[in-house]
Amino acid sequence: MHRAVRTASLALVAASALTLSACGGSGGKDVGADAKQTLTVWAMGTEGEKLGDVAKEYEKAHPNVTVKVTPVGWDVAHQKLVAAAAAGKLPDVTQMGSSYLGEFADMGALEPVDTKAFKQGSFFSSAWDQGVYDGKAYGVPWYIDTRVLFYRTDLAKKAGIDGAPTTMADLQKAAEAYHDKAGSKWGLSIQPSGLDTVQSFYPFLYSSGGAILDDDGKPVVNSPAAVKALENYGSYYAKGLSDKVFRPGYDVTKDFNTGAVPMFFSGPWMVGLLNDNYPDLKGKWAVTAVPADKSSVSMAGGSSLAISADSSHKAAAKDFVGYLTGAEGQADWYKRTKDLPANTQAWETGELAGDADMKVFRKQMESAKSLPAQPKLTEITSKVDEAIGSVTQGKSSAKAALDKAQSAIQSLVG
Repeated sequence: MHRAVRTASLALVAASALTLSACGGSGGKDVGADAKQTLTVWAMGTEGEKLGDVAKEYEKAHPNVTVKVTPVGWDVAHQKLVAAAAAGKLPDVTQMGSSYLGEFADMGALEPVDTKAFKQGSFFSSAWDQGVYDGKAYGVPWYIDTRVLFYRTDLAKKAGIDGAPTTMADLQKAAEAYHDKAGSKWGLSIQPSGLDTVQSFYPFLYSSGGAILDDDGKPVVNSPAAVKALENYGSYYAKGLSDKVFRPGYDVTKDFNTGAVPMFFSGPWMVGLLNDNYPDLKGKWAVTAVPADKSSVSMAGGSSLAISADSSHKAAAKDFVGYLTGAEGQADWYKRTKDLPANTQAWETGELAGDADMKVFRKQMESAKSLPAQPKLTEITSKVDEAIGSVTQGKSSAKAALDKAQSAIQSLVG
């Protein structure tokens, strides 16, 4: 395990750590879960806004603990985390996106998970895997994310499409039919280029049997399966079935509502957005699993909760993390945020158990894949973003683009 802190990158933001030091754990001997104490927690985005209410509920049952939640925007989260880690002032508990965890575990900034208290079998395997670095767990799964296919059922009938597409060949035939027979401007909305294009590519890549990194963290992005997947992805642009213009901040639901876009891949939050913003669409759309090539496989995303290695409140931190990631806490969190539970038991009762759309997401999570944690994961996926963009814009063949990405990624992995 590479434990040395990458001092060059940390030094760039170390000065800003001074402004965060009051929020971090103090290090030293653990004070114990029963002692009177303040537990510091950072959470990002919507989760940061919602977590404070849950913390208040936790405090009622644990009057000796004050939970101080600091919301952090995703746009500044990485910089703040690196700065705090450089100063040894990470908060006691931190929300970790899947692309961050390997970096901070590699620094030695995170406490290994107590696997006697947190059982791997309680969570979706791909969710647990996101918190594992160099064979050891550093994050407990908090919530999950995967992508499935949203499609217009009413326009499918107009296009002469019988049922949801179940294979990648069916998907392209459906896109052509929507475009040619139902009058849709595009057949399928997929991202052509720019940051995180790889997230749009994952269903094609994984369903073909391809990957960016193998289970040992070695790059395999130019495998025959991956090349085939990118050729398929690029064909939507070559045939005029997908828009090759990248539009930052693009809201696909508007075009889905008008029918300009009849199909897109996305996550569970889209269900609520469509129901709330376009009630007239009710009964005119559905979700289905990722169409299969070799198999039906989508990406696994979400966030984990990690405890700082420097925290002097590890026992209380572990108890709070257990509260958030247990089945009851996960079911409550879903009601508050619609974040899908990583704990499989939370799906057995209540709203999730009877929701037909959510059952599609659960089934997809059973086969979803995640990238092995790496210190430079964001840089690694950016090389794939570049490869995809060069193909969708007609500047490169899939093979040449992925060969270039493979070479660049080899220099980024340990």
